[in-house]
Amino acid sequence: MDHEEQLERYSRQMLFAPIGKEGQEALSKKSVLIVGVGALGTVLANHLVRAGIGIVRLVDRDYVEKSNLQRQMLFDEDDVLAATPKAIAAKQKLERINSSIEIEAYVTDVTKDTLPALMDGIDIVLDGTDNFRTRFLLNDMAFQAGVPFAYGGAVSSRGMSALFIPGKTPCLRCFINQGAGDGQTCDTIGVISPVVDIVASYQVVEVLKYLVDDRKALRHTLKSFDIWGNHQFDLKMDQPKEHCPTCQKREFPALSDEEDHITTLCGRETVQIHTGQELNLAAWSERLSKVAEVKKTPFLLRAHLSGEERLVLFPDGRVLVQGTEDVSRAKSIFNQYIGG
Repeated sequence: MDHEEQLERYSRQMLFAPIGKEGQEALSKKSVLIVGVGALGTVLANHLVRAGIGIVRLVDRDYVEKSNLQRQMLFDEDDVLAATPKAIAAKQKLERINSSIEIEAYVTDVTKDTLPALMDGIDIVLDGTDNFRTRFLLNDMAFQAGVPFAYGGAVSSRGMSALFIPGKTPCLRCFINQGAGDGQTCDTIGVISPVVDIVASYQVVEVLKYLVDDRKALRHTLKSFDIWGNHQFDLKMDQPKEHCPTCQKREFPALSDEEDHITTLCGRETVQIHTGQELNLAAWSERLSKVAEVKKTPFLLRAHLSGEERLVLFPDGRVLVQGTEDVSRAKSIFNQYIGG
């Protein structure tokens, strides 16, 4: 298929004057990173892959579960049965939608150590996460590297979005305090899928404006809205917060904090523990099968222990202890079956 034939799929998008053929050509040469391939991330990826972005890089640490299907648009029941990692499942679906672009998938945790390589060669970073700890990490790394950061958040019927551009706008820390959103997650107060679609669409349209270099059309606001309560508000992003540690003082707090290897996944009765080394799933399958009911896939190993407690092992060294949110109990189970 020649270049003109490939462009045919984007004919309606090119008829939109602010993009046109020149803009479409520009999009085909761009690379984006989507961090988190859940509710927001699947919508982001779907739009950008269909729009013809040259390289779409996906990263997520989790696998598909039944509760995801209500709002995570690229997954289905087969993905649940196979416990397919979200990044892999999304890549498989998206490649059937657009085989002319490059789609990369990484099943890993996003930390200050892994993020630089994931951002290598990227033109813009999109937030598909569900927690502010990772968002502040993305914000700080993006502003350090001089790469725009498209923030988005959705919970209940409420949404927020903004495009933060180093050197041009304030950053996320100027508007949202560290620790914001505690106790306000999809797993604790729920979410309806339409708000997810709206937030991600707002993110994508600003990203497209930026990538086709239509800077005068950029919104330059932090948009917040409640689609159930029928109200919205745009906060102008003209003044950075005085003494902001990221965009003003360039201290980048998220990049200097010591990495916490134990994380409680709120509302999911799951504690994540990172071993700091790669795990051989075949070897661990043989070892754990003596004490648990084990199911191994190419991407992870699940071990059902007595009662409701389970272990999920990933090749990159992560272990999920499921069935408890008590860190002490999770550490005890980890030490019992995996070792210190």
